[in-house]
Amino acid sequence: MKKCIFAGTFDPFTVGHADTVKKSLCLFDEVVVAVAENRRKVTMFSAEERAEMIGKVYAGEPRVKVTVWGGPIVELLKAENTPFYVRGVRNAVDCAYETEDFYASKDLFPDLVTLFLPAEQCHTHISSTLVKNAIAFGTSYQNYVPAAVYEYILGRKSNV
Repeated sequence: MKKCIFAGTFDPFTVGHADTVKKSLCLFDEVVVAVAENRRKVTMFSAEERAEMIGKVYAGEPRVKVTVWGGPIVELLKAENTPFYVRGVRNAVDCAYETEDFYASKDLFPDLVTLFLPAEQCHTHISSTLVKNAIAFGTSYQNYVPAAVYEYILGRKSNV
């Protein structure tokens, strides 16, 4: 069975992230979506909330496993017994960042195989930052996140 890791902060999970998972499912038997805890980022949603949102998106898809991970991703790859690390890229800036990360990670895990999956053109402008700004300013973001994420956020806002 071939499995890959797709990790990110996912604050929140967007339609671009969902598209990367969809493409990964065409290549792998299982996709582990790892909600990474990045200490350099201030998040709008806790890691547990982000994992819960993603879990709702894939509630009917047994090939997607959602986990929260606070350590180096190479350690998660080892724990999941896979060398395959999927990265979604929207543009040249993403590609440059991911390439640098690849070389640093390869030093730590020589068996690493990273796959860059380009975003669909209609998703290249979508980012978690765009969604967070839309939430903060009260503007529309429904088309930027999967329906289950949108419903989760609406429910969370009404409980705050």
